[in-house]
Amino acid sequence: MINLRYIKNWVGLVFFTSVLNSNLPLRAQQQKDENKPNIILFLVDDMGWQDTSVPFWTQKTQFNNLYQTPAMERLAASGMKFTQAYASSVCSPTRVSLMTGMNAAHHRVTNWTLQRNLPVDPKDSILEFPKWNFNGMQPVDSIEYSVRATTLPQILHDNGFFTIHCGKAHYGAMNTPAANPLNLGFDINIAGHAAGGPGSYLGEKNFGNTEKGSHTLPWGVPGLEKYHGDTINLTEALTLEAISAMDKALEKKKPFYLYMAHYAVHAPITADRRFYPKYKAMGLEEPEARYASMVESMDKSLGDLLNYLDRKGITQNTIILFMSDNGGLSAEARGGIPHTHNRPLNSGKGSAYEGGIREPMIVKWPGRVKPGTQCDDYLIIEDFFPSILELAGIKDYKTLQETDGKSFVPMLLQNGTTSKNRSLFWHFPNKWGPTGPGIGATSTVRSGDWKLIWWYKFQKAELFNIKEDIAEKSDLASAHPEKVKELSKILGNYLRSVDAQRPFLKSSGKPAPWPDDPLKPVKLQ
Repeated sequence: MINLRYIKNWVGLVFFTSVLNSNLPLRAQQQKDENKPNIILFLVDDMGWQDTSVPFWTQKTQFNNLYQTPAMERLAASGMKFTQAYASSVCSPTRVSLMTGMNAAHHRVTNWTLQRNLPVDPKDSILEFPKWNFNGMQPVDSIEYSVRATTLPQILHDNGFFTIHCGKAHYGAMNTPAANPLNLGFDINIAGHAAGGPGSYLGEKNFGNTEKGSHTLPWGVPGLEKYHGDTINLTEALTLEAISAMDKALEKKKPFYLYMAHYAVHAPITADRRFYPKYKAMGLEEPEARYASMVESMDKSLGDLLNYLDRKGITQNTIILFMSDNGGLSAEARGGIPHTHNRPLNSGKGSAYEGGIREPMIVKWPGRVKPGTQCDDYLIIEDFFPSILELAGIKDYKTLQETDGKSFVPMLLQNGTTSKNRSLFWHFPNKWGPTGPGIGATSTVRSGDWKLIWWYKFQKAELFNIKEDIAEKSDLASAHPEKVKELSKILGNYLRSVDAQRPFLKSSGKPAPWPDDPLKPVKLQ
């Protein structure tokens, strides 16, 4: 006689076991994800190397004593600061290099982007600029004047990370897919679009939108309508939204990648009321007092994120990287009206000199990076791509593009370096502004302590020893012709290897010469 009760129990056990087994891959993946670190990349816009109380030189300067950035001090005390971290001199090239691992000469997004099919280079009397990728980086191959690439957040997303974009995007032109970070591998987009600056930092001005609750192209910041009309600073609003997004990641029990890309400290130079009176009381003139308040506002955001990690008990499992996208906007680029100085570095945003490309960088990796350490080896912005993927524990990935970056993880662990026998390259066949740093297109190479800048407009090389002359006051080209020849060859060979673009000489209609194959100097009118 068949025991029906036994059969029911057996069927139930089989059903339960099958359900249990069917969930094993899901649980295994969840457990694997929970072992991955959270990663925060805190990227500031237009922040100079000296715009902080954290010194990145051999000594403190008057500017380190002026700006108050206690959160940066806290981060540096618990991690490693890099004294020779480099980006591009303008925002979009840096951001595309970060997202793709490609050098700007390679991806050809060599100037800032905005409107589709419209380059932003001012007119020049001697040079005609190439048709660079002014539509930016794209996830598809159907957009003209763009580079198609596999993005960093897409790889992180595909490997189990909850990816959050917060703040400035500026990857692709208006009316292209990359204008929306959601098309680039981000799960959440907070306030990111095609424009590279905010219409306003003030909530009562709707962050540059003409009407409350609207999004006005191109400068109005999108997606923050709930703060419209309030007396809140944009930097604070973005921080609150970033914290809310991290909460969602924790609810999903997924590791998160937060790309905290502040619009600050980009123009318009606007006082943050919470900090501005202090700097006025210190005797700072305008617009320096307003700028200093923006720097401290940015630093408060960093501190708020650090406090959030502590409250949630996830500090020890969260890696933080701090970086700026280009140098501070110098006085010469603003018609002689300074709000940042960059000294002892020469020049600022838009320039191949150190003031345009050298950035404050700090990395905290709990349990792996020795607190309070310093690295003096140089690196460049495309290195963030392979480094972050290595920090995330992702080894097996493929990209559409050939990448140029090298991981700086060996420097973090103090067991190696990628700067030895390596040259860094910058390529800007463009014109950023009508005066100052935008006077002419340049290509640049740094090899060891030596740096060579090739000016296409003047067909002239400048040579500096950065270790001995960080301010780039002494052009040593005439004193060291063999070094000029050596570095010119290194630079020329690299530019050819990535099929870099060159500006054209209006006088002949031909491309300006490579740095290692110069024509006779142009006689300027």
